[in-house]
Amino acid sequence: MNKNVERGQATRAHLIEVATRLFATHGYDGTSIETVLAESGVSRGSLYHHFQSKDTLFLAVLEGVGARIGLEAAEEAQDAADPLSALRIGGRAWIRLAVDPVVQQIMLIDAPAVLGWQRWRELDEQSTLGAIRAALAYAGDTGRIDPGHVDVFAHIVLATANEVAMMIARAPDPDAALPAGESAYNEFLDRLLGD
Repeated sequence: MNKNVERGQATRAHLIEVATRLFATHGYDGTSIETVLAESGVSRGSLYHHFQSKDTLFLAVLEGVGARIGLEAAEEAQDAADPLSALRIGGRAWIRLAVDPVVQQIMLIDAPAVLGWQRWRELDEQSTLGAIRAALAYAGDTGRIDPGHVDVFAHIVLATANEVAMMIARAPDPDAALPAGESAYNEFLDRLLGD
């Protein structure tokens, strides 16, 4: 790889790292491009070479946070006994991450407002809905749910996990809200899947 490309990738990664910290600490509205420039030590021209606007920088930050969430959930679920166990473990991992200040601010508070609810949901569906649908297809194949309901139930499970995570993230004390949210999510899946 040529040195200019390597430098460009390093600069982009550095900008995302700095912006992630700033967006998590001050929120989208409280973080200016000038602050990102000052904290990163990168020139305005270099920043705009990589990101056309504050919105595109935020989207890159959001993608990074989303990738981290997906990786953590996948790591926790890697030894699951079956797709339904993986669904349960992955959902609980997502809900537990709602107490993480970076996830709270960037993914659960700012992203729906900055991107708009519809775009936020589209991104979430692209990254998560397929795995939920696959687990519920397994539930349909094994007689736990009506196979004709797999798609609708996948949307319901995704919405439930997201709403529980948002409830926790927006609570006055997210750590205190976590046990009730996690317990309710587990009971919801138990009732849906007949456990």
